[in-house]
Amino acid sequence: MNQLFKIYKILLKTYGQQGWWPLLELSNSSLPKNPNKTGSLNGYHPGDYSYPKTNDQQFEIVISTILTQNTSWTNVEKALANLQKENLLSPFALQSCSLPKLKQLIKPVGYFNQKANYLKEITKFYISLNGKVPKREELLNIKGVGPETCDSILLYAYKQPFFVIDSYTKRILYNLKIISKKQKYEDIQKLFQDNLPKDYKLYQEFHALIVEHAKQFYTNRKDGKTDFLLKL
Repeated sequence: MNQLFKIYKILLKTYGQQGWWPLLELSNSSLPKNPNKTGSLNGYHPGDYSYPKTNDQQFEIVISTILTQNTSWTNVEKALANLQKENLLSPFALQSCSLPKLKQLIKPVGYFNQKANYLKEITKFYISLNGKVPKREELLNIKGVGPETCDSILLYAYKQPFFVIDSYTKRILYNLKIISKKQKYEDIQKLFQDNLPKDYKLYQEFHALIVEHAKQFYTNRKDGKTDFLLKL
């Protein structure tokens, strides 16, 4: 068993299935809650990888990846709830929404001026796909979509096996001396994809587990000093 897969097994045993990506309509569902999860418990679906099941759910995930940039998920939930109240959680409805109104509705996430423009761009692209799976290079050409956002869209909205590399992943792997600080996004992603089965379910779960682990051990106050993975 390689080191990354060993880490995955340990995190899964420690924290259990995470059920990413959260969806508003599942917030009050009867799905089991994960007692080992920190932060918001709304909208997650542990053990059920069938989501998104509808086009609107898929679209919600797509725009959520924009909204969650540089903010907490609780703020994203507030913005999504605002959009839901105005019946704007579908592509054509959001496309027709005026920019000033959209900015006001997503204000809880911060950077709302630029994010509103990003939402318009990604919505236009989403509609143009007409149900097709986007190519990675197409997504990266959209304003506001960097590698992390791009791969989040592919992995969670379209169930494509692209591992998401975020700042938490980099901090944990650097602390474990698996990567250097100079390594690029694509190199770290390749490390995961070369050493794990090409399975979107595993990639979804592992990424979500990394985020949960980082919340437990990689706050500025702790910064990984007590990370039990260091004992591996």
